[in-house]
Amino acid sequence: MAAKVRIGFVGAGFMGQLAHIRSYAVLREECELVALAEPRQRTAELVAARYGIGRVYRDHRELLESEQLDGIVAAQPFRHHAALLPELYPHVRHLFTEKPLALSAATGDRLARLAGESSCVHMLGYQRRSDPATVEAKRTVDAWKASGELGGLRYLRICYTDGDWTGNAHGLIDVGERPPKFPAEGPPPEFAADDEAVWALSAGVDELVHPLNLFRHFVGERYRLVFVHVSGRLCAFESESGVPMTIEVSPYRLSVGFDEELLVAFERGYVRLCPAPSLAVNRAGRVEIFTDAGGAPPQRLAPELPWIDPQQAQAANFLRVCRGEGPPPTDAAEAAEDLHLVADIVRARVGLPGAREALRADREERARAWEERRRAMEAR
Repeated sequence: MAAKVRIGFVGAGFMGQLAHIRSYAVLREECELVALAEPRQRTAELVAARYGIGRVYRDHRELLESEQLDGIVAAQPFRHHAALLPELYPHVRHLFTEKPLALSAATGDRLARLAGESSCVHMLGYQRRSDPATVEAKRTVDAWKASGELGGLRYLRICYTDGDWTGNAHGLIDVGERPPKFPAEGPPPEFAADDEAVWALSAGVDELVHPLNLFRHFVGERYRLVFVHVSGRLCAFESESGVPMTIEVSPYRLSVGFDEELLVAFERGYVRLCPAPSLAVNRAGRVEIFTDAGGAPPQRLAPELPWIDPQQAQAANFLRVCRGEGPPPTDAAEAAEDLHLVADIVRARVGLPGAREALRADREERARAWEERRRAMEAR
C-alpha cells in the first residue's frame, strides 16, 4: 500500500473547517492529518481533537520549522495571500489555497511567478471543476467537440444568484476567539483612489472568478470581455475562435436555496450543468444532456452521479496532485488570468455613465442580502 499523503493545515476558520479539514478527514485512508497552524489556541485544540489532527502550532512558521509535509492546505482570506504565500512556496512542494489568488492581477502574476520559481505546485480552490456533475458535463462537451456529431459549439451562458452557497452547512467550532491581525493586500494603484471601484474589484474577484474559470474550462481557450452593463448584471465575452459567452449576475434574489447554471450549446444539442452549493455534503450537482441529431427522436438525459460533494472531490484531486498523478485542475498561473478578466470588467464598468450610482445601489443591496442570510444562519 502506498504511503499516506502527509497534509498540514494553515487556518481553521469557516472554510478551513467546513470545506477542507472535514473533507480530508473523510479521506483518512489516503492521507494523514499531520498538523494544524492556528493562532486561536482553544479553537485549534478543539478542531484538532474533532478531526484527529496530530499536532497544533501557533502559526505557519512554527509548522514549517517542525514538520515534513507532502502538502499544505492554507485556507486563508485571499487578501492574506500576498504576504503569506511567498513564505510557504519555498518550503512545500504542493500547496492548496482558496480562490481567488489575490485582489489585484499584478499580485496574482507575482504569486504565480514565485510559485514557479520555487517549484511549488499551487492548486486553487475552484471546487466546481471537481464536482462530479462538472466532470460528466465536461466529458460530454469534449466528446461532442471531438466527434462533431452535434455540430459546432455555438454559445455558453452562466447565470448565478446570491443564494445559500453554504448548502445549510453547520458544525463550525467557534468559541469567540479573534485571530491576530495579518498583513492584508491593498488595492491596486489604478483603483485605490476610488472606493466604489475598490469595492467592485473585491466583490468581483470573490464572485466572478468562479464563472470566469468555468468558461475557460469548457470553451478550452482564452477569451476577452466585449461588453459589461453598468449594473454589473450582464457581462459578454468572445473566445479566440469567436464563441460568444455571457454571465448573468444575480438577476433575481433567493432567500432559500441555491441556483447556478451553465449552458453549453451546440448546433443540435446542449449540456446544462447545475453545480452543487459550495459546501454541500455528500451531494453532487446536476447535469442535463439534450440531443436532437436528426434521424431519431430527441433525447433528454439526466445522468445519475455519485454521492460525492465538490469539496471532498476537490480534496481527492489535491491528494492526487501531491502523489504526482497529475496537474491541479486550476493552478496559480490560470488563476491569475481570472484576475485580469475581473480587472477588465471593473475597469469597463466604472467608466460607464451612471456607474457611481449603480455601484452604490449594488453595494447597498448586497449588504442587505448578506445581513438577511446572516440572521437566517443564526436562527438555524
